[in-house]
Amino acid sequence: MLNNRSLIQLTIVISAWLSPLCFALPTDRQQPIHISADSAQIDDNTGTTTYKGNVLMTQGSLEIRAANVSLYRINDEVSQIIATGSPANFRQQPSSDQPITDAFGEKLDYQITDQTVTISGKARVEQAGDTFSGERIVYQMDKAIVNAYSGKGSSGQRVQMVIQPKGKQ
Repeated sequence: MLNNRSLIQLTIVISAWLSPLCFALPTDRQQPIHISADSAQIDDNTGTTTYKGNVLMTQGSLEIRAANVSLYRINDEVSQIIATGSPANFRQQPSSDQPITDAFGEKLDYQITDQTVTISGKARVEQAGDTFSGERIVYQMDKAIVNAYSGKGSSGQRVQMVIQPKGKQ
């Protein structure tokens, strides 16, 4: 069982490790969104577009691959992206001098307005050989706060982290 000091230290380590996620390449948001899928359904009444079948969505360095992707619009701006699959993959290069970060899970919920990504169902984040996993990972990108949760019950997936040794710079 972790005491409060250990939890604080773990949170600092995790936040420092994942904090580059909050800085996507500066040009990503100005790029058009490209999507390919087996089928698409647009509902202008609800502002929802659903793509099904081997979906690939890109915007600059951002890439989402999933079985299904739903885009939600408010006032003609994409406000939320939900991707599902076994697993769905969210990939982005945090900055030009950082390695690509990959997030995997059965469901990825990217709240663009809130700058929050929730990865659930065998959630895993990888960057430069380091991995962080749990049943659910919630990352508040604008605040650089990471919360990870294990599964429920004795058979639930525990939060795990593997940090590779770094050589001298």
